Amino acid sequence: MSAHAGPSRFAIRTRVIARALADRTARRAPPADPKRILVAHHLLLGDTLMLSALVAKLRANHPDADLAMTVPRAAAPLYAMRPWGLRSLPWDPREAPDALLRDGPFDLAFVPGDNRYGWLAAAMRARWIVAFAGDRPVSKNWPIDRLVPYPGEPGAWSDMVARLAEGRPAPQYAPAQWPAGPAAEFGMPRNPFAVLHVGASTPLKRWSPDRWAAVATRLAIRGIEPVWSGGRGEEDVVRRCDPQARHRSYAGALDLAQMRVLLDRARLLVSPDTGIAHLARVAATPSVTLYGPGSATITGPGRFYAAVPWRGVAVDPFPCRDQHVLFRREIPWVTRCGRSPAECAHPRCMDAIDVEAVAGAIDDVLRRPDIRGATP
Repeated sequence: MSAHAGPSRFAIRTRVIARALADRTARRAPPADPKRILVAHHLLLGDTLMLSALVAKLRANHPDADLAMTVPRAAAPLYAMRPWGLRSLPWDPREAPDALLRDGPFDLAFVPGDNRYGWLAAAMRARWIVAFAGDRPVSKNWPIDRLVPYPGEPGAWSDMVARLAEGRPAPQYAPAQWPAGPAAEFGMPRNPFAVLHVGASTPLKRWSPDRWAAVATRLAIRGIEPVWSGGRGEEDVVRRCDPQARHRSYAGALDLAQMRVLLDRARLLVSPDTGIAHLARVAATPSVTLYGPGSATITGPGRFYAAVPWRGVAVDPFPCRDQHVLFRREIPWVTRCGRSPAECAHPRCMDAIDVEAVAGAIDDVLRRPDIRGATP
C-alpha cells in the first residue's frame, strides 16, 4: 500500500459499525414529527434517480424538514438545483465517511436497496431506520427498526420505494420539480434531434448495430437528426452503429450534467434499460426503452412518472427472463435476468426486439403531448 493510500474498505466498515453500535440506544420509537430525514444508499445511477418518488413523498408530508440523501459522486451535479429541497451528500464507500458522520443526527432514515447502509444511517445517528425486509445476510438488518415487505403485486420500483414512507402520495412528476443545473458548454444540434444512447452497463443489454443504424435512418427521413450517445469507453460501440460517421456522436464526451442538458432539448431518447433512460425521465424527454434482461414493470415509470411520454419495448414473456430476485430478495412476481456475460454468451432477448417494434413505439411516443411544452 502506498503512503498516500486511504483506509481499506474493511477498516471503513469496521469504523462505521463501531460508531453505529456506540450511538444506538436499546429502545427506540418512530418520530411523530421528524425534523431531519436521511435517505442512505450507494446505488447505480438509474436506481438513484428512481428514488425521486420517495424524496417527493417525504417532502409532501414533511414540508419543513431538512431532507438529505447520499448520492454517488458522479451523480451529485444532477442535484445542484436541490429538487424538492433535497441536500445531496456525495460520497464513495471507498472513502472515510467523516463528513457524513458529522452531518448527523437524523430523526428518521430510509435505506432502499442494500440494507448494509443501515449501519451507515445508524453511524450518522439516525434514531429510527426503515428498510425493506428480506435482505441477506441477516446481520445487514440488525440496525433497522422497521422492516417493510415488498408488495405482493407487480409495480415500479420507484413506487415501491415510496411506500417505505408513510403518508399521502406525492403529486405526479412534472419537469419544473427538477430543473437542470449548471453544465459546461458543448456543441448542441441546431435542428430537432433524437438521442440514440447505444451504451449499457453490460453487453447483454446492447442492441445490434445494424438495427440502431436502421432506426437512425428512419429518424433522419422524418426530419429528426439522430445523434449518438454512449459512456466513456463506448465510442467503438457507436462506430459499429455508424461506421461512416454520418451523424454526430457525443459518446464519451459528456458528463451527466451535460447529458441532462442534451436530453432537455431532445425530441426523443431511444436507449436500452440503463441509467440514461432514467435521466431522460427526470428531464421529461419522450423516451423509448429497449428491455432485454430487465423488467419494464420494475424500471418503468410507475405512478410517479406516468405523465412522461414513454414506451417500453420487449418480447415478453421470454424463456430465460426467469429469475425472481430484486436486491437479493426473492419476490415471486419479479421476472428478470441477472446473468453475467460469462453465463450468457449472447443476448437473445435483445435480438428478439425488431426494428418495426421500436419504430412503432417511436411513432406512439412522438404523438403524445410533450409535458415540457415547446422544447427549447
